[in-house]
Amino acid sequence: MTQTLQTGRYQKSAHKAAGAVAGAGLRRWLPLLALFTAACAPVDAQQRNASINAQPQAAAQAAQPVISVPPAVLAGLPPTNDTPALAAVVAAREAMQRKQWSILGALVPQAKSDPLGMYPEYWLLRYQLWTPPASGRPTAALQQFVSSNPDSYLADRLRGDWLLAAARSGDFETVRKLAPVKNSNAQIECAILDAQHMTGKRVTAAQATSAFAPGSACWALYDQLVADGVLGWQEIEPQLRDAIEANKTTDARKFVQYIFEPGDLKAYDQLMKDPMRWLTRQDRLPVGRNEKELVTIALARLARSDVSVADSYLRREWSKSGEWSKAMAKSNLAWVRSQYALTAALKLDSRADDWYREAGHIRMTEYNAAWKVRAALRQPKIDWKWVIESIDQMPPAQQADPSWVYWKARGQAALGNKEQAAAAYASIADRFDFYGQLAAEELGRRINVPPRPAPVTDQEIAEARANPGLRRAVQLFRLGWRAEAVPEWNYSLRGMSDRQLLAAAELARAENIYDRVVNTSDRTEKEFDFSQRFIAPFEGRVTAKANAIALDPAWVYGLIRQESRFIMDARSHVGASGLMQLMPATAKWVAGKIGMSDFTPDSVNDFDTNTVLGTNYLNMVLRDLDGSQMLASAGYNAGPRRPHNWRSTFTHPVEGAIFAETIPFTETRTYVKNVMSNAVYYAAMFSGQPQSLKERLGSVVPLGAETTALP
Repeated sequence: MTQTLQTGRYQKSAHKAAGAVAGAGLRRWLPLLALFTAACAPVDAQQRNASINAQPQAAAQAAQPVISVPPAVLAGLPPTNDTPALAAVVAAREAMQRKQWSILGALVPQAKSDPLGMYPEYWLLRYQLWTPPASGRPTAALQQFVSSNPDSYLADRLRGDWLLAAARSGDFETVRKLAPVKNSNAQIECAILDAQHMTGKRVTAAQATSAFAPGSACWALYDQLVADGVLGWQEIEPQLRDAIEANKTTDARKFVQYIFEPGDLKAYDQLMKDPMRWLTRQDRLPVGRNEKELVTIALARLARSDVSVADSYLRREWSKSGEWSKAMAKSNLAWVRSQYALTAALKLDSRADDWYREAGHIRMTEYNAAWKVRAALRQPKIDWKWVIESIDQMPPAQQADPSWVYWKARGQAALGNKEQAAAAYASIADRFDFYGQLAAEELGRRINVPPRPAPVTDQEIAEARANPGLRRAVQLFRLGWRAEAVPEWNYSLRGMSDRQLLAAAELARAENIYDRVVNTSDRTEKEFDFSQRFIAPFEGRVTAKANAIALDPAWVYGLIRQESRFIMDARSHVGASGLMQLMPATAKWVAGKIGMSDFTPDSVNDFDTNTVLGTNYLNMVLRDLDGSQMLASAGYNAGPRRPHNWRSTFTHPVEGAIFAETIPFTETRTYVKNVMSNAVYYAAMFSGQPQSLKERLGSVVPLGAETTALP
């Protein structure tokens, strides 16, 4: 088998019209398609003046990476042929995006013979599902598509779309026939439960609350179950409080309607607008369950304006001995106190731990339960008994999370229960993540790269290349359609063995689809190829940029792996771009600082520009934060001022792991853990020497009030 390694063109993001494979050769077919489909335009009254502009854009060529290839001879897929059918697929996608449905319909048969021909057909059927023609839902065409494309991502997705459309119209028999859906979600599961309930198989409250997530199908299920008396105060009130805590006011209002009397809704709306004003106007003690819940919610909402004022008011009016305090159940006031504690914890306010202790071990959301432990870890003298008790109050699934296994084990070790601690460390020490590494070090191990498995064989890679779903995904990546390519790829991995996953990852490597190399290899359970999981592409050019300014290449690679998964034109939801995810303003500022005279905003995705600017900015943040890679990782993600502020809230030195665990932003907390864990493995791979995460994390020493001039 000949080894064929394509360039990095398949990393183009979904907003691009098409990749290089749909280039000049493909363009010759587009005028014919335009002439043919233009005649269909008058059918769409709202689209009469619309026209197709399906000419694909040429994809930028990325640098050829050095690939560590096992002895097996590997290859990507053959080059994509330019055909009229492929041109029809490209034109159909643009018609779909422009809502030119008659044009899309005309292109469906033209696209049929292409390996991606099912996509235009799916787009049309999905439109007809939710906007059925006068003749009704195209049941026969839907069934034909599902049966003609067995075990495909789009067939399963269409089943889910069809199921939801049937549920919305009350066609519960069709819902039951279509269930189950392999690639399911909360709305599909709620629709299935609703259909079961409406066709004679009574659904329990536990089933409904377990499946629920806000969305039309789940609200429809709740509407029915509340009306039938399956769901009541006992089930709804905790969900109302959880929504209040998360400030999901739309969801909370819906829950309120389920359990409050109509007369109470006006009071609820008033207290949500101004809780203090509403509370001070209450001229009688709360008597009924609803009245007490309204007061409880109002007291909790006070903390959103000023937690100190809220605490003072609560102690003055509701926590003292007297009629008002006696009118409220202790459990209600405990929940209010837990809300003040959470507000304080997220602001790194030292009072949080005291307020959690006042609340006691009551039911909390998983989010709040986690912060209860984090607040305890921030104390100058950690009460490990309280930490263990708090973790033990978590739901079983949360307790099993490696982070809480680790911190509970730390508590057990601190209290002298060495054997219990060692057993807990051992249960997670083989995980290739932040807490797996910390646990391994607690057991006296240094961090090494596991032995590489047997190379992928010719037969295994041939099977990967023959997999229809993987083939479609590669073609989609080549077109730059990541939004379609990623779920197609992931769906195809279902049920694969470790060897099949390794082969699929090698196919992705041969195609330079680096994020799929990492994410696919990450799924293996017994065989671990770190040349895939911690791929280091781009011919050492990242290392060269890091070495040029004396920056640790392992850390830089660890950061890029987390930032972009080596997707050259990755773009975040906030507008950060490229391998190192630079914000436009930051890129411009750094370019000015280092004298990059040829910088333009459009060049931020260029490999050299992005990595030069990214490594220089990272180095500036590192120096500004006293050489701490952990603090600099936090600053790179959340802005350099924030780790300065977070460090200043401590009254005492803390170990790096505690600082990382108590970062108040969920995204940054996860980011820092992953970057630092990644860096340890890259360092082990680059040096061939055992590593220590604890040493890399270091400790954090507060410096009082801090500031920085970095943007």
